[in-house]
Amino acid sequence: MPHDGFEVAPSVFRLLNKLTVTKAAQLSNLSKSYISQVKHGKCTPSRRLLQALQASQSGKQEQNSSDPYKAVVLFLKSRREGLSPRSIEFYKCYLSKAIATLGLAPTPRAVNAFLNSLSCSDGGKHAYFRAMRAFYKWLYSPRSGLNFSDKANPILWIDAPKVPKLILPSLTRDQVQLLIGTSPLVRDKAIISLFAESGLRLAELAKIRLGDIDWENRIIRVLGKGNKEGYAPFGTLSEQYLKDWLNHHEPNGDNIWGINKSGIEEMLKQLKRKTGLPCNAHTFRRTFACLLRKAGVDTMTIKDLGRWESLEMVQRYTRSVTFNDALKFYKAPLS
Repeated sequence: MPHDGFEVAPSVFRLLNKLTVTKAAQLSNLSKSYISQVKHGKCTPSRRLLQALQASQSGKQEQNSSDPYKAVVLFLKSRREGLSPRSIEFYKCYLSKAIATLGLAPTPRAVNAFLNSLSCSDGGKHAYFRAMRAFYKWLYSPRSGLNFSDKANPILWIDAPKVPKLILPSLTRDQVQLLIGTSPLVRDKAIISLFAESGLRLAELAKIRLGDIDWENRIIRVLGKGNKEGYAPFGTLSEQYLKDWLNHHEPNGDNIWGINKSGIEEMLKQLKRKTGLPCNAHTFRRTFACLLRKAGVDTMTIKDLGRWESLEMVQRYTRSVTFNDALKFYKAPLS
């Protein structure tokens, strides 16, 4: 904004409000009494004060723009509210090595060389690429405030590492019934049934409160990824186990289970040891999609019921179902 013929960024005024009177006086070599009057709106800031603050702000941005660690910290702070702790850890894990090696202004050739030098799996290389893509997209945009041109973003010229399209494990209806039958507690039976019938993510299921359950319509209000509110359906089997559990347990706290997310994970690990079956929230989410697909539900409807943002993930989860359905019509051409 202009001030007495001098263009001043709004951030300069915000910086003045953040500084102590002593610090602002030291930066501008002006008296504390004058700075105090400016901060309390009793007089307008002089050109000298504004120039000193703007120089300080520019120096801070220049320092941040040349420091990879500080840039990563700013990037993490810029992420939207509701980003899960697991996502934050994902960025920290992969960016700590990538950005420390590449810096803030690598060439596309340097990025490719870094990815090729990694000894991890193709999936691991793709994870590095996704983390770097998000970071450099932010860094080279006006949102970062670090004066990088979006046209110079090196990640724009990098092809994503190819990842094998594996058929991911899911459970059959009989296997889910076996897990339910093996579970000693009604609570655990309710959790497994709800996982398979609702496609809930672990964090969503762990936070269910009594008021979130609509018994009449058999739906549960959930707060999903990115703090997005949604609804998850459940069937009569889950309803039976849920009511049985709640008849003997008085919900007290953040959820209806009496255990947190870690407790649910430990319960599933014990079931895996007992049965030898894959038993985790991701497997149940894939199972939810596959069982619906086997029942004839189209993938677009499954996407909406499971609150997936893209159809691609549902198609990836249900690839085995598509093949098995086609296999029923297979006739060996030489036999």
